[in-house]
Formats: sequence, C-alpha cells, structure tokens
Amino acid sequence: MQDYLLFVDTETTGLPAGWHRPYADDAAWPHLAQLAWVLYTRAGELVKTENHYLRVPPGTMQPTAQAIHGLSTEFLAAEGQELGPVLGALAADLERYRPLVVGHFVQLDFHMLGVGFHRAGLPNPLPGLPTFCTMLPTGPLARTLGPPPGRQFLRLNELYEHLFREPLDRHHDAQTDAEATAQAFFELWRTGYLTEASLAQQAPLAVPVAAPGPFAWLGPRGGRWAAAAAGLVGVLLLLLYYYG
Repeated sequence: MQDYLLFVDTETTGLPAGWHRPYADDAAWPHLAQLAWVLYTRAGELVKTENHYLRVPPGTMQPTAQAIHGLSTEFLAAEGQELGPVLGALAADLERYRPLVVGHFVQLDFHMLGVGFHRAGLPNPLPGLPTFCTMLPTGPLARTLGPPPGRQFLRLNELYEHLFREPLDRHHDAQTDAEATAQAFFELWRTGYLTEASLAQQAPLAVPVAAPGPFAWLGPRGGRWAAAAAGLVGVLLLLLYYYG
C-alpha cells in the first residue's frame, strides 16, 4: 500500500450517457457539482480535508440528480467555485503525495475527474496513479446481508451501517461520503477483510478513447473521407425524402 491514501467523492449533474465515450464528447458526460477529498497516511493519520462546490452550466442539472444530493443550479451559482482552481488544487495533492486513490464506486469519480481535467484544460494525473474501489470487495457481504434484488454490492451507506452499527447521516454529501469511505476502508483493513493482495487484485482504470472509424486505415486523410461519406449520405437521404 502507498504511504498516502486519497479518498475522493464527487456529486454530479447526472450520470454518464456513455461510459466509453471520450472525455471530449461533452454531451456524454455530466458536470461536477461537488468535489471532496481527504488525505491520510497509511497509518490512518489525517493529513488534510478539502470540500468544494462547483458552478455548473445552466440547464445541466438533472432533476433526478438534484433529488439525490440536493444541490441546485441556483445554490451552486451562489456558493460554487470555478472548476479550474479546484482541480488544480487536487492535481497538486496528487502530484505531491502520489497516493492510492480510493472511492466507493471509484470508477465514476475517476471518469468524472478526468472529464473535469479535460474541461479545465489541465493535465490528468489520475492514469498514472493506483486506484481502489471499496464497493467491489463488498460482494460477499452483499450476499450475506441481502440488499434489494439486482444489486451485487453494498452501497456506501449500507457498508457504513454494517461496519459501525449506525446510519450514515448526510449521505450523498461529497465530504461526508469521502470521510465515510476512509473510515470504512481503514476498518476493513484493520479487520483483515482488505489485504495487500486484495488491493492488488483490481484492474487499473483507463481513460476512454474514441473507437477507430472505418476510415482509420487512411491515416490523417481518414477524417476527410469520413466527412465526405457523411455528407454524401446526407444528400442521398434528402433526395429520398423529396423524390422517393
């Protein structure tokens, strides 16, 4: 295990429309509404805590997301910060401490931060760091505790309540969830449920890239051929519409 661990949680304007779409595909990815991270040593000593609300573009907050975390576009416009400086502070911590990045369903946090770095025009340091998801090892616990049908893993509040025998207040607040993830991780580590071996079992996360198109073999000219083909298809469709 690394000398430092950074526990992260994000709240967003919705869910991704396409998990394998490149970060440049703006329509496929929601926006960060709240970002929190807590940094610990491997011995469990707290180093720092960060919590930030973020402004989001008008019209991007989905009602289902707001119903979960309670963050409105109006609140974020008044209390939120610009994306760039916040992600710059996170990137500085990632570069300085080189931590194990931990989240409960960290796949979402990994990609949402990647999208954020892209939108802010900043380098993304996450692909060069190890990550760990505290949700994935809860499969055996889920089978024992029996969450609702169709779910194979425990949600963060379920894991927290199982470990500490008390409800997780203010669930879906990013700071609360980042701190709860840290508490759950260290408790699972203390009891031996998590080990060095289990930390090494999870596959590295990767930044999605655009799938090569049918004209990729043409190299740089492929994009022009693809555009020409799309234009030709458009003309044919218009002709069929008017004369078919």
